[in-house]
Amino acid sequence: MAEYPFPDPVVETSGAVEIASDLVVVPNQDVDLVPNIGVIGGTHSVLVVDTGLGPRNAAQVLAFAAEYAKGRRLYLTTTHFHPEHAFGAQVFAGEATYLVNRAQADDLAQKGAGYLAMFTQLGEPVARELAGTQLPTPDVVFDDGYELDLGGRTVRLRPTGRAHSRGDQVVTVPDAGVLFTGDLAEAGQFAIFPWFPPHDTDVSGLRWIRVMERLAAEPHRVVVPGHGGIGDARLLAEVRDYLSELREQTWRRRDSAMSEETVVEEVRALMVERHPEWRMREWIERGVGCLCAEHEELAAHEARTEQDAEHAADA
Repeated sequence: MAEYPFPDPVVETSGAVEIASDLVVVPNQDVDLVPNIGVIGGTHSVLVVDTGLGPRNAAQVLAFAAEYAKGRRLYLTTTHFHPEHAFGAQVFAGEATYLVNRAQADDLAQKGAGYLAMFTQLGEPVARELAGTQLPTPDVVFDDGYELDLGGRTVRLRPTGRAHSRGDQVVTVPDAGVLFTGDLAEAGQFAIFPWFPPHDTDVSGLRWIRVMERLAAEPHRVVVPGHGGIGDARLLAEVRDYLSELREQTWRRRDSAMSEETVVEEVRALMVERHPEWRMREWIERGVGCLCAEHEELAAHEARTEQDAEHAADA
């Protein structure tokens, strides 16, 4: 098992901060594999957004949420299926109703076991938190979005379509102007591209850009990213612009028939130069790999389209 050179991935609920009336965030304190967790209240119910990594973290989150709820009904949703966001949901069984979009439910069922095995090998602190993890089965699965009435407050759960994962979902609290993005947006770090060919190639840089364009055009007052500090709508524009920049710089070099290895080297150096303060530089290479593959897919599609047009003309 690899050495784990980072702080233990433990959720600290004592650091919870209120960002709107009856709405708190347990911040990740810039600790790797700890997400920002939301607890959103209404008059009769409370919604928890994301669980933390594994059952021990989730037990802390559940205890915090139950105390916060003071007898109100509990709900749980997760922004996507990755382990630090959803692999504690088993703890909420019988205590909260677990709601997710269908693509995320499919990810949990089809890819959860592989991700559990992969993350367990990241190091002893991660394996310890994941010990005893059972992949959850959601109580409610929806297709086109879900409006959850908490009592005097409606929270919207909106699937975005394939981007960071197949089952990405954003959570909006319209009356407070708050958006939870999951890993569609991070603050102070490079975008996480879970590009692991041939095992997982569901991330799409092109679709991700389109999702961020839509989110950045909406009027959000507070943006809670998957990881990093809480921000505002400028964070959405920053992520959109970075992803667009990464695509432009990658495709410009692939158009010139540059090798992927050289593209990675040059684009990584450029991104670090332009964002020297950002963490998690290792994700640049995977982002370039994803966008190189999408460049090839587009070129192949254009070639087939051209051939079809030629055949049609000959006929």
